[in-house]
Amino acid sequence: MIHPLEVIGEIRDPARELREQIPDVVGSYAAMQRAVLTDGALPARIKELIALAIAVTRECDGCIAAHALGAARRHATEEEVAEAMGVAILMNGGPATVWAPRALSAFRELALEEGT
Repeated sequence: MIHPLEVIGEIRDPARELREQIPDVVGSYAAMQRAVLTDGALPARIKELIALAIAVTRECDGCIAAHALGAARRHATEEEVAEAMGVAILMNGGPATVWAPRALSAFRELALEEGT
């Protein structure tokens, strides 16, 4: 499996090029992400776990990498990630049994690098 930071790196330049073409759209999406992934009634850590589970159901490597990193940076535990992956498997069935382990692996790698 490719390292999650490599996935993020692979999409960095194409994302920048697209942002140059449609700055209002990409900027608005980024602003929404910042607004959502903050502490509120739900802590940002839990929101990242929700996003990671959704990323698994959408089978999106870039999303998994981004939200595994977000979960690691917000000090989610491996046990929390594993339980969130259980929810993804419940909601997505067989495909999630492939993508959930990838997400857990990405989280482990990034958590080690973040020192959590």
